[in-house]
Amino acid sequence: MAYVITSGCAGVKDAACTQVCPQDCIHDAGNQFVIDPDECIDCGACVPACPVGAVYPEEDVPHDQRASIARNRDFFL
Repeated sequence: MAYVITSGCAGVKDAACTQVCPQDCIHDAGNQFVIDPDECIDCGACVPACPVGAVYPEEDVPHDQRASIARNRDFFL
């Protein structure tokens, strides 16, 4: 399981999540940040750091935000 940054981050890009990530797996994808699912160690440090609540464990991503899972993965292909 990896964490996923959803579209709630789009346009905000606070970057607090990047500062607390011990694995440096959060990257700037232009309009928002994304998490590399192969580098994520599932520590969850990014979740409380996100001021807009845009970070979820992959299995808990809200149904209307499920496209964010592919957006995070596809960025690293």
